[in-house]
Amino acid sequence: MDVQSIVKELELSVKCRPDRLGTQVTGGFVGDLLSDVMANSAAGHLWITRQTHQNIIAVASLKDHAGIIIVQGAEPEADTLAKAAAEAIPVMVSGLQAFELVGRIYRILDR
Repeated sequence: MDVQSIVKELELSVKCRPDRLGTQVTGGFVGDLLSDVMANSAAGHLWITRQTHQNIIAVASLKDHAGIIIVQGAEPEADTLAKAAAEAIPVMVSGLQAFELVGRIYRILDR
């Protein structure tokens, strides 16, 4: 399944790089500790986090993530979006708590 299908089904707000939503999602990772994400996530994952600073883009780029979803309606910082645009990382926002969002994504990917 691609990122666009998940965005549509969960009504996510796309903040950056809508042109990159065709990327296939191979799984996901939820976490806010950057070292944990670097050690345990994989290419093609959607990363679910509450972090909004630009370092999330560096990690997502390093790991070749399909995109980042920021939870709880938090808005990414301007420098985060600028870096995401440069690195071609889609950034989305959801008003849901991480627990609920991850459960919904899991069900979508498990179909």
